[in-house]
Amino acid sequence: MAVVVRLLALWALGLLSCLPGVSLSDVVKPALVEISVYADGHYEIELRASIEALLTGINARYKNTQEAPNAEEYDDLRGLPPAALRKAFVPFEPTLLRLTALRFDGQQVVPRITEVKIPPRGYTKIPRISVIRLVGTYPEGAKSLSWYYPARFGDHAVRVRQVDRQTQEYHWSDWQWIRDDSVSRPFSITEVANRRGLAEVVKEYIEAGFNHILPRGLDHILFILGLYLFAARIRPLLWQVTMFTLAHTITLGLAVYGWLQLPEAVVQPLIALSIAYVGVENIWHRRLQKSRLALVFGFGLLHGIGFASMLEEFGMPKDAFATALVSFNVGVELGQLAIIAVAWALTGLWFGRREWYRDLVVVPLSLLISVVALYWFWDRLEWDALRAVVS
Repeated sequence: MAVVVRLLALWALGLLSCLPGVSLSDVVKPALVEISVYADGHYEIELRASIEALLTGINARYKNTQEAPNAEEYDDLRGLPPAALRKAFVPFEPTLLRLTALRFDGQQVVPRITEVKIPPRGYTKIPRISVIRLVGTYPEGAKSLSWYYPARFGDHAVRVRQVDRQTQEYHWSDWQWIRDDSVSRPFSITEVANRRGLAEVVKEYIEAGFNHILPRGLDHILFILGLYLFAARIRPLLWQVTMFTLAHTITLGLAVYGWLQLPEAVVQPLIALSIAYVGVENIWHRRLQKSRLALVFGFGLLHGIGFASMLEEFGMPKDAFATALVSFNVGVELGQLAIIAVAWALTGLWFGRREWYRDLVVVPLSLLISVVALYWFWDRLEWDALRAVVS
């Protein structure tokens, strides 16, 4: 019994530790950099990033922006209208130009900022991504370029497009994902980029799907734990996971292809509410019912839209779109199975069939999951954004 108490205490502490980081706006998103090199000798850079994060120096070392010493300043900035945030960004522009570096054959060039597009404030529970456009010229005869974006600005991905307006031809390279303070590998600007093989695409997107669940997908982790806790046996667990997988596969595909779009201000609170409901139903029902399967399917539809938002940010290869989509989904499933395996190793393996398992494990942990999820639901509600959706 002492072992049970210790395991429950550890699990409870893990769930409670989710509370400070529940807001979606607390996630630091990587920047996306697209460099277009034109045959006439000029280049254009399109940098998609959170200006609020740049101004406050909040980068990937903070898994939760609320851990940063200037989190309050970040919260104030994300609530500003576009014009006010643009004004706040002007003094930072020289720093951005000084610390980033674009080199052609090792020779650095200095671009100039021509446009900064900041979207409306909208739903502030997710980071606002602005677009910064820079232009310049490069040395004649250059054969390659490299890009540097300091780690103090956060993780980022960069790719290069070769453009010839006379022949109406262009070629995109693959993304390079950089998560340290290193310079990108050289991009050729004279040869058509070699596309990644099938195995590389599959590996990259399986890893992306898995990482979206473990360790970053706290809401999805709690949902899967809620499904696991209800199932004292494998059969009801498999039914629930099957319904959830089928549902989120449908909406993931529809959303990524652009055929289904729902406002984040609606989807994200409902995802939290779905987690709370699963925890509550674990307490009130002992056997799997058809109504629960239908609800799990419906909740899976919501979670699939959440998966899609991440996948869209990660980028999809146009020549291997279906492969990347399937691989990402496989990664998600592997992440879900990993959660179930760890939970079973901690509880089900040792005392899943004991008479007291439901009273001492299922009910307390389901209640804790519901409390955390209800906190998330309240935190993610934003009435101004909801009113804008309705109107």
